Amino acid sequence: MPLGRPSDRAAPPPGDCRMDPLPTGPPQDPAAAPQPHRSADPASRALAWSLLQGARHATLAVLDEAGWPMTSRIGLQLGADGVPLALLSDLALHSRALCRDPRAALLIDGPANARGSPLSGPRLSLQVRAAPADPSLRPAQAADWRRRDPKAAIYLGLSDFRFWRLEPVGGLLNAGFGRAHLMTPADLAAPDTPA
Repeated sequence: MPLGRPSDRAAPPPGDCRMDPLPTGPPQDPAAAPQPHRSADPASRALAWSLLQGARHATLAVLDEAGWPMTSRIGLQLGADGVPLALLSDLALHSRALCRDPRAALLIDGPANARGSPLSGPRLSLQVRAAPADPSLRPAQAADWRRRDPKAAIYLGLSDFRFWRLEPVGGLLNAGFGRAHLMTPADLAAPDTPA
């Protein structure tokens, strides 16, 4: 039985989630209405890459055995190839969930701006495909990880911890109010990686 939930959990019936635009004047052609999400541009790509490079933790969302979302705070860093790496315990529920279904999501927060509200700072939401990293790369990955986060040495010495690659398949960068950018895998690639 999944953690902390009754065994008879059925998916709730679908609700009415239509998001009708607020009336602001004469009816418009929907195709001509402003879109809330922009395409990526050089500035948004640079900001997304900066958030990825600076990440030392993230919120990971996985699907449990009944298909319900579950989140965990995890350690996260970029691998040498520019793909996010997580250091996860095989004992954790999120690791078991990734073994069953590699689809997951990450939320990476940037620093809050001068106003101090976490919602005013940049954040990057990623849809990822998870897979255990190649074990032959562990010594180099562990050395890089330890260099960036010396306090992680205790986890690196435990036999149940291993690295996972979290390959982005898409994402959304919220760069601030009214500045949301849809990101493709090419937008999220290391700057010197060919698209």
